[in-house]
Amino acid sequence: MDIIKRQRLEAVGWRVGDAADFLELSPEEVALIEMKLSLSRYLKELRLKNQLSQATLAKRIHSSQSRVAKMEAGDSSVSLDLIIRTILAVGGTREDVAIALLSASNPH
Repeated sequence: MDIIKRQRLEAVGWRVGDAADFLELSPEEVALIEMKLSLSRYLKELRLKNQLSQATLAKRIHSSQSRVAKMEAGDSSVSLDLIIRTILAVGGTREDVAIALLSASNPH
């Protein structure tokens, strides 16, 4: 948003911020969300690179296609543990997980 538009909105009483402001998230909560989303994006990239469907990956990890979709979407019901275990099951390494986590501070 450009600065002039922001100033006009604030002048008439609007508060302008981001999702973290709106949801009153702590810096730690923001970091955790960014890490989870980064791992979720990496999982999807890895699945596609290995030419696996969500259903095929689900069978490999003894889960459901909808659970894989939730992992790739960064759904709050999915644990980081499950995402990381799935990355490893698709052939990712600890180093790949570390690189994905590092990219959380520089989202795509």
